[in-house]
Amino acid sequence: VIKRKTAETDVIVEINLDGEGAGTIDTSMPFLDHMLVLMARHSLIDLSVTGRGDTPVDDHHLIEDIGLCLGEALKKALGDKAGIGRYGTAFIPMDESLGHVSLDLSGRPGLVYNVEFEHEKIKEFELLQLREFFKALADQGGITLHINAIYGRNPHHIAEALFKSFARALGSAVSIDSRIKGVLSTKGSL
Repeated sequence: VIKRKTAETDVIVEINLDGEGAGTIDTSMPFLDHMLVLMARHSLIDLSVTGRGDTPVDDHHLIEDIGLCLGEALKKALGDKAGIGRYGTAFIPMDESLGHVSLDLSGRPGLVYNVEFEHEKIKEFELLQLREFFKALADQGGITLHINAIYGRNPHHIAEALFKSFARALGSAVSIDSRIKGVLSTKGSL
């Protein structure tokens, strides 16, 4: 369990890498809730997220802190990373949109984010905040993360393709491979 309480936010994240894809999500932001439920389901990782923040000011603080907590929870759950596949890549179509994510649970944080939306918002949710979410997650989780919207028109479909791609890539990367002794690195550590 990861808890983060500041003057701006109050976030609790629980994660079970050996889950079945259950998502219990309540962030006070319906669109983000929807994306996180998708992420849990398609990664087969159980995820519980509750979050409240100074959203009357801006959603940014809460979205970033949820990303930070999720990254920290992943890092903690992975422990020494012994036996995990480490890498994950997924291309996921969502109707007319195609998303692509490649990631490395290397311990070296980095985000490459090639995503453009024709619209600024879905209802009240500012789509530029998705980059901030993934940056916080990658930074805190020590993940090298490449996110690409290959094409698409509908902003909901684009976002959904990206979250599902991230989920599938993450699910693959955290999976145990019995052939891997220790960590999958010639350096001997991640």
